[in-house]
Order: sequence, then structure tokens, then C-alpha cells
Amino acid sequence: MSDQSATQSGAKSAPKSAMGVRRFGRVNWEGTRTLALREVRRFMNVWSQTVMAPLINAGLLLMIFTIAIGPQRGDVMGVPFMTFLAPGILIMTVIQNAFANTSSSLASAKVGGNIVDTLMPPLSAAELLFGYLFGAVARGLIVATVIAAGSWIFLGVQIQNIGWMLTFVLLGSMFMGGLGMIAGIFANKFDQLSAISNFLVTPLSFLSGTFYSIDALPEPLRIASHANPFFYIIDGVRRGMIGVSDSSPWLGLVVVLAANVVVLSVVWRWLDKGYRLKA
Repeated sequence: MSDQSATQSGAKSAPKSAMGVRRFGRVNWEGTRTLALREVRRFMNVWSQTVMAPLINAGLLLMIFTIAIGPQRGDVMGVPFMTFLAPGILIMTVIQNAFANTSSSLASAKVGGNIVDTLMPPLSAAELLFGYLFGAVARGLIVATVIAAGSWIFLGVQIQNIGWMLTFVLLGSMFMGGLGMIAGIFANKFDQLSAISNFLVTPLSFLSGTFYSIDALPEPLRIASHANPFFYIIDGVRRGMIGVSDSSPWLGLVVVLAANVVVLSVVWRWLDKGYRLKA
């Protein structure tokens, strides 16, 4: 009887271990790696649009400012205006691409009806978050590298502190990748996604010291700029790239880290609950 009971008990417990959702361990490394690589391959398959186009756009902006303003524009914060401008254009391009990577990926999957292919595999909310963010950060780093190389070749801009520059490019890409996921989850149509990009992301990036020092702003706008995480991302990259900034990079680091925690916590919560993803 004891052998029979043990056999029956083993038969009942076997399916539980065999069918466990997390048979691969506490972290689904293979699934996370697959999602991350899928996101990288997705934008690298159209590298002419995702890598070369930002470089061309950045070059056109610099050329237009050079022609329109010319050498008569004085120095800004002790450096030539075109040198001051290069980091702002670089990080503006980076954050726009990081936002576009996650938002378009999620929105396309939702509109195309194949978001279930991402939700069905045994991936936790944190693993999904990491996989999507990896693509955004990879795209941001590639774009930053290409534009930084172009700035060095054509403008002679040499990176002054690679540590600060990489830190703010990484944190900026994560922050905008998280915002892109929020937009992609929230939007049910591409025009909703375009509205978020056109009326939120673009104005905040343009009005955060990309083309000017915020010391030139009136007092109310200057105070408002200090409450904008975009300003600290741009300012931190400028400190790393050309060695000048409007505020302390340590203050910027704290603000951008806090902004990342808030945004990524919201994304994790939405993914965990399947908010606007599950029918």
C-alpha cells in the first residue's frame, strides 16, 4: 500500500513540475535574449532609415544653422556656437530614435494584431521591459556614435569626458524607451502615437536647451526648464562632449535616474497587468 500511495503521489506531483511556468529558472535568459535581439534586428534591417537618416538630418541641421547664422554668432558658454550646438543635436536625435524604437514596435504589434506573439511566451513583465529597452538603448548608442564621429570629422568636436557622455546617453535612451513603451501601450492607432510624439516629445526636446543656454530664457521659463528631465539629459551630454553645462552633472544624474525609476515603474506595472494589451 505504501508503494502504491507513493506511486500515486508521484503521479500527481509530476505534472506540476513538468508543466511549471518557470521551468527554466527564475529568469528566462533565453527568452529575454531572443526578444532583445529581435528588437535590434528589427531596426537594423532598415539601417538606412534608423542609422543613416539621423546622421543626415543632424548634418542638415548643422549646415542650416551655419548658413543662417554664420560666423557672426558669438560664443555660447565660452565655446563656438556650432560646437555648443553639436551635443544638443546629437542627444535630441538619440532620444527621438529611442522613443520611436519602442513605441513603433508595440504600436505595430497592437495594430497588426500580433501582440499575442509577444505576450504568450513565458516572459515576466521585467523580462519584457528589458527586451524592449535593449533595442531602444542599442539604437540610441549606435546613433550617438555615428553623430559623434561626424561631429569630430566635420567640426573637430572632441569628447571631453566619455563617462558623463555615455551615462547620459544610456539613461536618456532608457528614459525615452520607457516613454515610447507607455505611448505604444496607450495608443491604439498610429495617429494617436504621432500625436504623442508631435505634441509632447518633440516640443520638450526642442525647448530644453538643445539650441541655446537656458540662461538666455526669462525667469519663469528658466525655472520650468529645471523641472524638465529632457534638459538634464541634454545638459549632461553637453558636459561630457564639450566640457560645459548649465547645471551640475551630478544633479542631472539624480534627476534623470529618478525620472527613469518613475517611467519604468509605470511600464512594468502596465506590462504586469496587461493594460491595453490583452483583449
